Amino acid sequence: SFEMPQDFETLFALLEANPASKLVAGGTDLALAITKHREHLPHLVSLEAIAALRELRFDEEGVWVGAAVPLTDLEAACAEQLPVVARILRYFGARQIKHRATMGGNLCNASPIGDLAPLLLALEAVVVARSSAGRREMSMEAFFQGYRKTALRPGEILEAVRIPPLGRRVKVGAYKVSRRRELDISAVAAGMWVELDDQGVVVEARLGYGGMAATPIRAHATEAFLRGRTWTQPLVE
Repeated sequence: SFEMPQDFETLFALLEANPASKLVAGGTDLALAITKHREHLPHLVSLEAIAALRELRFDEEGVWVGAAVPLTDLEAACAEQLPVVARILRYFGARQIKHRATMGGNLCNASPIGDLAPLLLALEAVVVARSSAGRREMSMEAFFQGYRKTALRPGEILEAVRIPPLGRRVKVGAYKVSRRRELDISAVAAGMWVELDDQGVVVEARLGYGGMAATPIRAHATEAFLRGRTWTQPLVE
């Protein structure tokens, strides 16, 4: 069966009645279970008709990205206001895929080589989860609990990701290494956020990596090494 609820109340009632339901956002990853693995998915619940999940806004608290926002829309919106996100999305995949794929789908499959997670780790993004009991927030680090395992509880969905403002004296970067320039999974991906003081000394650093472990991870030891040191080419090398 296929359901397309239009509000959270109906959605959570469906998930309570059918705990084994598979959620559909863009379907670009879930469809492979059928086409590649010949799986039978008896109960699908689409999130596409819930308008709140497609909300995308910029304000003093940063960027609110609804879990069902298509990546094409996010890329276009971030082109001027948050170009580092637009950069990683530029090499994410083909335009057709980005028209369907979503922020929530990319994070909830919890792949260690998902392209968005390393950058979101570096930007200290916050995960907003929602269930019939209400909302709860967690860090991006806490969200990934193991290989393809997230901190979402039964009956809970990823509602949005909130990216805080970058800060005034920061350097940010996003990088992806893959065999093809686009439309390929990453061998390694990295997101970097470094805050400097007026003298060019590193106040804080956050470095996120994908493809290095069972989950996307922060390079805490390297971050600690950078703090208090003058930002120079030799230091970076």
